[in-house]
Amino acid sequence: MAPLLIFGYGNPSRGDDALGPELIQRLARYPGAPWELLTDFQPQPEHALDLVGRARVILVDADVSLVAPYHLAPVIPDREASYTTHAMSPGALLWVHTHIGYGPPPPCLLLRIRGYHFALGAPLSAGARDNLERAEGFLVGYLGVG
Repeated sequence: MAPLLIFGYGNPSRGDDALGPELIQRLARYPGAPWELLTDFQPQPEHALDLVGRARVILVDADVSLVAPYHLAPVIPDREASYTTHAMSPGALLWVHTHIGYGPPPPCLLLRIRGYHFALGAPLSAGARDNLERAEGFLVGYLGVG
């Protein structure tokens, strides 16, 4: 088990919502990198088990509300109603980790990447591709890989 988990989520069938999984595909091109990669449509309570034993976690998601191409910020555990739904927030995921008996979650960051178009069946927009390139460059530099 790698000490760093990078979990990108989003729906590849919904245009720019694919930014999280797309970044995971790109990071898979770095052989020997000190991370484990995970992708899914969205965080689920079961993903709390993927956090067990990690030194740190980076979540990656598309975000239409950003002005910047990407933004990295800490995630704080948060008990909210979403921990029992199919639209779980990053904070709720960390809260579940704590409350299923594994103690405090590992330090966690959320990398949001600016998306523009989320229509069903749409490809990544040109703007989202540009933001993805920037986010990848930033993350690889931040982690000291490449």
